[in-house]
Amino acid sequence: MSVGISDLPEYKLRAEEIKKIDGIIQKYKRQRGALIPVLQKIQEYIGFIPVEAQKIVAKALQIPEKDVYGVVTFYSFFSMIPGGRINIRVCMGTACFVRGGKNILEKLVKELGIEPGQTTPDRNFSLQVNRCLGACGLAPVIVVNDKFYQKVNPEKVMDIINSYKI
Repeated sequence: MSVGISDLPEYKLRAEEIKKIDGIIQKYKRQRGALIPVLQKIQEYIGFIPVEAQKIVAKALQIPEKDVYGVVTFYSFFSMIPGGRINIRVCMGTACFVRGGKNILEKLVKELGIEPGQTTPDRNFSLQVNRCLGACGLAPVIVVNDKFYQKVNPEKVMDIINSYKI
């Protein structure tokens, strides 16, 4: 799924976030290749890298905004979309796919009302697809936050997800 700037949720940085970003930039500013470590620290702090933060980084590091955006969108470990409190990863590796991973994904998409790579409007759930989670003998597998669930079936997947609701 390709996301353009106009598709991103609007996010206004809070004063304390700007202060923290400035501190991160100051820590790495004089290092060669500072951009990626700065972006990593910002993402660790905020949970994603909003456009406003990218503009601050570009200005402080004297890098064109388009170059910062290019790095953020090139590397899959960076996100411009706020993550959910609960991160759901569905394995779509061969074993999981053959044993029903696609049906599990379809059920989650329908019930949560989001596509892979998206977060619910209340920021409770994010949905991702992984190509392989390395648990083929336990297929199909999902991971909710850091907890593995094995031999999941579409009929019971929402019971797992609902156990995480506030």
